[in-house]
Amino acid sequence: MTNVAVCVIGAGMFGTVLANIIARNGFEVRLLSRDAGKAADINARHENVSALPGHRLDDKVRATADGREALSDASVVLLSVPSRGFRAAARDAATWLQPDAMVVSTTKGIEAPGFKLMSAVLTDELPGRAVGVLSGPNLAAEIADDQITGTVIASTNPALNAQLQAVLHSHQFRVYSSADVFGVELAGALKNMYAIAAGMASSMGVGQNTRGVLLTRSLAEMSRFGASMGANPLTFLGLAGVGDLFVTCSSPLSRNYQIGALLGQGLGTAAAEQQLGRLAEGINTVRTVKAQADTTGVYMPIVAGLHAVLFEHKPLQRVIVDMMTTEEGVDVEFVTGQMP
Repeated sequence: MTNVAVCVIGAGMFGTVLANIIARNGFEVRLLSRDAGKAADINARHENVSALPGHRLDDKVRATADGREALSDASVVLLSVPSRGFRAAARDAATWLQPDAMVVSTTKGIEAPGFKLMSAVLTDELPGRAVGVLSGPNLAAEIADDQITGTVIASTNPALNAQLQAVLHSHQFRVYSSADVFGVELAGALKNMYAIAAGMASSMGVGQNTRGVLLTRSLAEMSRFGASMGANPLTFLGLAGVGDLFVTCSSPLSRNYQIGALLGQGLGTAAAEQQLGRLAEGINTVRTVKAQADTTGVYMPIVAGLHAVLFEHKPLQRVIVDMMTTEEGVDVEFVTGQMP
Protein backbone atom coordinates (compact mmCIF):
# COMPACT_ATOMS: atom_id res chain seq x y z
CA MET A 1 0.00 0.00 0.00
CA THR A 2 1.23 3.47 -0.82
CA ASN A 3 0.27 6.87 0.52
CA VAL A 4 -0.09 8.42 -2.96
CA ALA A 5 -3.68 9.66 -3.35
CA VAL A 6 -5.17 9.59 -6.84
CA CYS A 7 -8.25 11.27 -8.28
CA VAL A 8 -9.90 10.36 -11.59
CA ILE A 9 -12.22 13.09 -12.85
CA GLY A 10 -14.98 11.57 -14.94
CA ALA A 11 -17.03 8.48 -14.06
CA GLY A 12 -17.56 7.27 -17.61
CA MET A 13 -16.33 3.92 -18.87
CA PHE A 14 -12.66 4.79 -19.35
CA GLY A 15 -12.37 6.84 -16.16
CA THR A 16 -13.91 3.99 -14.17
CA VAL A 17 -11.59 1.43 -15.75
CA LEU A 18 -8.53 3.54 -14.94
CA ALA A 19 -9.67 4.10 -11.36
CA ASN A 20 -10.08 0.36 -10.89
CA ILE A 21 -6.62 -0.42 -12.31
CA ILE A 22 -5.03 2.11 -9.98
CA ALA A 23 -6.94 0.79 -6.96
CA ARG A 24 -5.93 -2.79 -7.75
CA ASN A 25 -2.34 -1.56 -7.76
CA GLY A 26 -2.79 -0.57 -4.12
CA PHE A 27 -3.63 3.15 -4.35
CA GLU A 28 -6.57 4.98 -2.81
CA VAL A 29 -8.66 6.44 -5.62
CA ARG A 30 -11.40 9.05 -5.67
CA LEU A 31 -13.67 8.84 -8.72
CA LEU A 32 -15.20 12.29 -9.23
CA SER A 33 -18.65 12.29 -10.86
CA ARG A 34 -20.88 15.27 -11.67
CA ASP A 35 -23.86 13.24 -10.40
CA ALA A 36 -24.13 12.76 -6.63
CA GLY A 37 -26.76 10.06 -7.09
CA LYS A 38 -24.50 8.13 -9.43
CA ALA A 39 -21.57 8.44 -7.00
CA ALA A 40 -23.69 7.11 -4.15
CA ASP A 41 -24.87 4.19 -6.28
CA ILE A 42 -21.29 3.29 -7.26
CA ASN A 43 -20.27 3.23 -3.59
CA ALA A 44 -23.28 1.14 -2.57
CA ARG A 45 -22.89 -1.43 -5.34
CA HIS A 46 -19.10 -1.29 -5.88
CA GLU A 47 -20.05 -1.16 -9.55
CA ASN A 48 -20.68 1.57 -12.11
CA VAL A 49 -23.83 0.11 -13.62
CA SER A 50 -24.34 2.92 -16.15
CA ALA A 51 -20.82 2.89 -17.57
CA LEU A 52 -19.26 -0.48 -16.73
CA PRO A 53 -21.96 -2.99 -15.80
CA GLY A 54 -20.94 -6.42 -14.61
CA HIS A 55 -17.52 -5.38 -13.30
CA ARG A 56 -17.00 -5.15 -9.56
CA LEU A 57 -14.82 -2.23 -8.49
CA ASP A 58 -12.00 -2.56 -5.99
CA ASP A 59 -12.83 -1.44 -2.47
CA LYS A 60 -10.19 1.32 -2.72
CA VAL A 61 -12.29 3.12 -5.36
CA ARG A 62 -14.57 5.68 -3.73
CA ALA A 63 -16.88 7.77 -5.89
CA THR A 64 -17.88 11.30 -4.92
CA ALA A 65 -19.44 14.42 -6.42
CA ASP A 66 -17.56 16.65 -3.96
CA GLY A 67 -14.54 18.29 -5.59
CA ARG A 68 -12.95 19.13 -2.27
CA GLU A 69 -13.16 15.55 -1.05
CA ALA A 70 -11.78 14.21 -4.33
CA LEU A 71 -8.96 16.67 -5.00
CA SER A 72 -7.74 18.37 -1.83
CA ASP A 73 -5.18 15.66 -1.00
CA ALA A 74 -4.63 14.17 -4.48
CA SER A 75 -1.06 14.12 -5.76
CA VAL A 76 -1.99 12.49 -9.09
CA VAL A 77 -5.09 13.57 -11.05
CA LEU A 78 -6.39 12.09 -14.30
CA LEU A 79 -9.05 13.90 -16.34
CA SER A 80 -11.24 11.55 -18.34
CA VAL A 81 -14.08 13.70 -19.67
CA PRO A 82 -15.18 14.58 -23.24
CA SER A 83 -13.25 17.40 -24.89
CA ARG A 84 -16.28 19.69 -24.99
CA GLY A 85 -16.42 19.71 -21.19
CA PHE A 86 -12.69 19.40 -20.55
CA ARG A 87 -11.84 23.05 -19.92
CA ALA A 88 -14.73 23.47 -17.49
CA ALA A 89 -13.64 20.35 -15.61
CA ALA A 90 -10.06 21.60 -15.36
CA ARG A 91 -11.24 25.02 -14.21
CA ASP A 92 -13.42 23.46 -11.52
CA ALA A 93 -10.52 21.28 -10.36
CA ALA A 94 -8.30 24.34 -9.89
CA THR A 95 -10.36 25.34 -6.86
CA TRP A 96 -9.18 22.37 -4.82
CA LEU A 97 -6.08 21.07 -6.57
CA GLN A 98 -2.76 21.07 -4.72
CA PRO A 99 0.04 23.19 -6.29
CA ASP A 100 2.33 20.16 -6.67
CA ALA A 101 -0.29 17.79 -8.07
CA MET A 102 0.55 15.98 -11.30
CA VAL A 103 -2.28 16.28 -13.84
CA VAL A 104 -2.83 13.96 -16.80
CA SER A 105 -5.33 14.12 -19.66
CA THR A 106 -6.78 10.88 -21.03
CA THR A 107 -9.06 12.73 -23.48
CA LYS A 108 -8.48 12.34 -27.22
CA GLY A 109 -9.88 15.52 -28.69
CA ILE A 110 -9.14 19.03 -29.91
CA GLU A 111 -10.66 22.25 -28.61
CA ALA A 112 -11.90 24.73 -31.16
CA PRO A 113 -11.54 27.53 -31.97
CA GLY A 114 -7.80 27.82 -31.56
CA PHE A 115 -6.79 24.21 -32.21
CA LYS A 116 -5.81 23.43 -28.62
CA LEU A 117 -5.06 19.94 -27.41
CA MET A 118 -6.08 19.00 -23.88
CA SER A 119 -2.56 19.40 -22.45
CA ALA A 120 -2.63 23.03 -23.59
CA VAL A 121 -6.01 23.47 -21.91
CA LEU A 122 -4.53 22.07 -18.69
CA THR A 123 -1.62 24.51 -18.92
CA ASP A 124 -4.09 27.37 -19.39
CA GLU A 125 -6.28 26.43 -16.45
CA LEU A 126 -3.69 24.92 -14.08
CA PRO A 127 -0.52 26.96 -14.60
CA GLY A 128 2.67 25.80 -12.94
CA ARG A 129 1.62 22.18 -12.51
CA ALA A 130 3.26 19.17 -14.12
CA VAL A 131 1.09 18.07 -17.06
CA GLY A 132 1.00 14.87 -19.11
CA VAL A 133 -1.19 12.90 -21.50
CA LEU A 134 -2.20 9.25 -21.68
CA SER A 135 -2.96 7.72 -25.07
CA GLY A 136 -2.89 4.44 -26.95
CA PRO A 137 -5.02 1.54 -28.22
CA ASN A 138 -7.14 1.49 -25.07
CA LEU A 139 -10.64 0.11 -25.64
CA ALA A 140 -12.11 0.33 -22.15
CA ALA A 141 -14.24 -2.81 -22.44
CA GLU A 142 -11.19 -4.95 -23.21
CA ILE A 143 -9.15 -3.39 -20.40
CA ALA A 144 -12.01 -4.11 -17.97
CA ASP A 145 -11.87 -7.76 -19.08
CA ASP A 146 -8.13 -7.86 -18.26
CA GLN A 147 -7.03 -8.15 -21.88
CA ILE A 148 -3.34 -7.23 -22.20
CA THR A 149 -3.16 -3.57 -23.25
CA GLY A 150 -0.39 -1.05 -23.89
CA THR A 151 -0.58 2.69 -23.37
CA VAL A 152 1.76 5.69 -23.48
CA ILE A 153 2.26 8.33 -20.81
CA ALA A 154 3.83 11.43 -22.36
CA SER A 155 5.33 14.36 -20.49
CA THR A 156 8.41 16.54 -20.54
CA ASN A 157 8.60 15.89 -16.79
CA PRO A 158 10.41 12.57 -16.16
CA ALA A 159 9.07 12.43 -12.59
CA LEU A 160 5.49 12.53 -13.87
CA ASN A 161 6.16 9.72 -16.34
CA ALA A 162 7.72 7.61 -13.60
CA GLN A 163 4.88 8.30 -11.16
CA LEU A 164 2.18 7.42 -13.70
CA GLN A 165 3.99 4.22 -14.62
CA ALA A 166 4.09 3.31 -10.94
CA VAL A 167 0.40 4.08 -10.48
CA LEU A 168 -0.95 2.39 -13.62
CA HIS A 169 1.47 -0.30 -14.78
CA SER A 170 0.40 -3.90 -14.23
CA HIS A 171 0.77 -7.29 -15.87
CA GLN A 172 -2.28 -6.62 -18.04
CA PHE A 173 -1.90 -2.85 -18.48
CA ARG A 174 1.55 -2.03 -19.84
CA VAL A 175 2.59 1.63 -19.58
CA TYR A 176 5.34 3.05 -21.81
CA SER A 177 6.73 6.58 -21.70
CA SER A 178 7.43 9.34 -24.21
CA ALA A 179 8.65 12.93 -24.14
CA ASP A 180 6.75 13.88 -27.33
CA VAL A 181 3.62 15.19 -25.63
CA PHE A 182 2.27 16.93 -28.70
CA GLY A 183 2.82 13.96 -31.02
CA VAL A 184 1.29 11.39 -28.67
CA GLU A 185 -1.72 13.58 -27.96
CA LEU A 186 -2.24 14.63 -31.56
CA ALA A 187 -2.08 11.03 -32.79
CA GLY A 188 -4.77 10.04 -30.30
CA ALA A 189 -7.07 12.80 -31.52
CA LEU A 190 -6.47 12.32 -35.24
CA LYS A 191 -7.08 8.58 -35.38
CA ASN A 192 -10.73 9.12 -34.37
CA MET A 193 -11.41 10.63 -37.78
CA TYR A 194 -10.01 7.69 -39.68
CA ALA A 195 -12.01 5.24 -37.58
CA ILE A 196 -15.13 6.95 -38.98
CA ALA A 197 -13.83 6.36 -42.51
CA ALA A 198 -13.08 2.73 -41.66
CA GLY A 199 -16.59 2.24 -40.31
CA MET A 200 -18.04 3.67 -43.51
CA ALA A 201 -15.88 1.39 -45.63
CA SER A 202 -16.92 -1.65 -43.60
CA SER A 203 -20.62 -0.94 -44.12
CA MET A 204 -19.98 -0.60 -47.84
CA GLY A 205 -18.41 -4.08 -47.93
CA VAL A 206 -14.96 -3.12 -49.20
CA GLY A 207 -12.28 -5.79 -49.48
CA GLN A 208 -9.20 -6.33 -47.35
CA ASN A 209 -6.92 -4.72 -49.93
CA THR A 210 -8.99 -1.56 -49.79
CA ARG A 211 -8.92 -1.59 -45.99
CA GLY A 212 -5.14 -1.88 -46.14
CA VAL A 213 -4.90 1.14 -48.43
CA LEU A 214 -7.21 3.17 -46.18
CA LEU A 215 -5.27 2.29 -43.03
CA THR A 216 -1.82 3.06 -44.42
CA ARG A 217 -2.88 6.26 -46.16
CA SER A 218 -4.54 7.37 -42.95
CA LEU A 219 -1.26 6.83 -41.13
CA ALA A 220 0.61 8.79 -43.79
CA GLU A 221 -1.91 11.63 -43.51
CA MET A 222 -1.73 11.69 -39.71
CA SER A 223 2.06 11.77 -39.61
CA ARG A 224 2.25 14.40 -42.36
CA PHE A 225 -0.12 16.67 -40.47
CA GLY A 226 1.64 16.04 -37.15
CA ALA A 227 5.07 16.80 -38.59
CA SER A 228 3.75 20.03 -40.09
CA MET A 229 2.77 21.13 -36.59
CA GLY A 230 6.02 20.15 -34.90
CA ALA A 231 5.42 16.56 -33.78
CA ASN A 232 8.03 13.87 -34.32
CA PRO A 233 6.74 11.73 -37.22
CA LEU A 234 8.28 8.63 -35.62
CA THR A 235 5.83 9.00 -32.73
CA PHE A 236 3.10 7.97 -35.16
CA LEU A 237 4.75 4.56 -35.54
CA GLY A 238 4.19 3.80 -31.84
CA LEU A 239 1.26 2.79 -29.68
CA ALA A 240 -0.38 6.21 -29.75
CA GLY A 241 -0.16 6.31 -33.55
CA VAL A 242 -0.35 3.13 -35.61
CA GLY A 243 -1.35 1.04 -32.56
CA ASP A 244 -4.38 3.15 -31.74
CA LEU A 245 -5.20 3.69 -35.43
CA PHE A 246 -5.28 -0.05 -36.13
CA VAL A 247 -7.53 -0.80 -33.17
CA THR A 248 -10.05 1.97 -33.75
CA CYS A 249 -10.19 1.31 -37.50
CA SER A 250 -10.92 -2.39 -37.04
CA SER A 251 -12.97 -2.76 -33.87
CA PRO A 252 -16.76 -2.42 -33.58
CA LEU A 253 -16.11 -1.46 -29.93
CA SER A 254 -14.86 1.94 -31.13
CA ARG A 255 -17.63 4.53 -31.07
CA ASN A 256 -16.04 6.40 -33.99
CA TYR A 257 -16.02 3.19 -36.03
CA GLN A 258 -19.64 2.62 -35.00
CA ILE A 259 -20.78 6.03 -36.18
CA GLY A 260 -18.92 5.54 -39.46
CA ALA A 261 -20.73 2.23 -39.94
CA LEU A 262 -24.07 3.96 -39.39
CA LEU A 263 -23.17 6.62 -41.93
CA GLY A 264 -22.19 3.86 -44.35
CA GLN A 265 -25.65 2.38 -43.93
CA GLY A 266 -27.16 5.63 -45.21
CA LEU A 267 -27.93 7.56 -42.02
CA GLY A 268 -27.20 11.26 -41.86
CA THR A 269 -24.76 12.66 -39.32
CA ALA A 270 -27.41 13.82 -36.83
CA ALA A 271 -29.36 10.56 -37.06
CA ALA A 272 -26.20 8.48 -36.65
CA GLU A 273 -25.20 10.46 -33.55
CA GLN A 274 -28.67 10.04 -32.09
CA GLN A 275 -28.70 6.28 -32.69
CA LEU A 276 -25.22 5.86 -31.20
CA GLY A 277 -26.29 7.76 -28.10
CA ARG A 278 -22.70 8.60 -27.15
CA LEU A 279 -20.23 11.27 -28.17
CA ALA A 280 -17.95 10.36 -31.07
CA GLU A 281 -14.99 12.75 -30.75
CA GLY A 282 -13.99 12.20 -34.37
CA ILE A 283 -16.90 14.19 -35.81
CA ASN A 284 -15.84 17.48 -34.25
CA THR A 285 -12.19 16.63 -34.92
CA VAL A 286 -12.88 16.41 -38.66
CA ARG A 287 -14.22 19.96 -38.70
CA THR A 288 -11.32 21.33 -36.66
CA VAL A 289 -8.55 19.51 -38.53
CA LYS A 290 -10.00 20.37 -41.96
CA ALA A 291 -9.91 24.06 -41.06
CA GLN A 292 -6.34 23.80 -39.79
CA ALA A 293 -5.18 21.85 -42.83
CA ASP A 294 -6.75 24.41 -45.16
CA THR A 295 -5.02 27.22 -43.28
CA THR A 296 -1.59 25.55 -43.30
CA GLY A 297 -1.82 23.94 -46.73
CA VAL A 298 -1.36 20.33 -45.56
CA TYR A 299 -2.68 17.78 -48.06
CA MET A 300 -5.34 15.63 -46.32
CA PRO A 301 -7.67 14.04 -48.89
CA ILE A 302 -9.26 11.59 -46.43
CA VAL A 303 -10.15 14.37 -44.01
CA ALA A 304 -11.50 16.45 -46.90
CA GLY A 305 -13.67 13.51 -47.92
CA LEU A 306 -14.97 12.98 -44.41
CA HIS A 307 -15.79 16.66 -44.13
CA ALA A 308 -17.72 16.46 -47.41
CA VAL A 309 -19.86 13.61 -46.07
CA LEU A 310 -20.37 14.91 -42.54
CA PHE A 311 -20.89 18.61 -43.15
CA GLU A 312 -21.36 19.23 -46.88
CA HIS A 313 -24.02 16.54 -47.49
CA LYS A 314 -22.16 15.04 -50.45
CA PRO A 315 -22.99 11.46 -51.57
CA LEU A 316 -20.96 8.89 -49.64
CA GLN A 317 -20.24 6.60 -52.59
CA ARG A 318 -18.79 9.42 -54.69
CA VAL A 319 -16.70 10.77 -51.82
CA ILE A 320 -15.29 7.34 -50.96
CA VAL A 321 -14.14 6.87 -54.56
CA ASP A 322 -12.56 10.32 -54.57
CA MET A 323 -10.78 9.68 -51.25
CA MET A 324 -9.23 6.47 -52.54
CA THR A 325 -8.19 7.72 -56.00
CA THR A 326 -6.86 11.27 -55.56
CA GLU A 327 -3.90 10.52 -53.23
CA GLU A 328 -0.39 11.52 -54.28
CA GLY A 329 2.00 8.90 -55.71
CA VAL A 330 4.59 8.95 -52.90
CA ASP A 331 4.29 6.13 -50.36
CA VAL A 332 6.32 7.34 -47.33
CA GLU A 333 7.42 10.93 -47.82
CA PHE A 334 9.65 10.92 -44.73
CA VAL A 335 11.74 8.18 -46.38
CA THR A 336 11.93 9.77 -49.82
CA GLY A 337 12.22 13.33 -48.57
CA GLN A 338 9.29 14.33 -50.77
CA MET A 339 6.44 16.21 -49.18
CA PRO A 340 3.17 16.86 -51.07
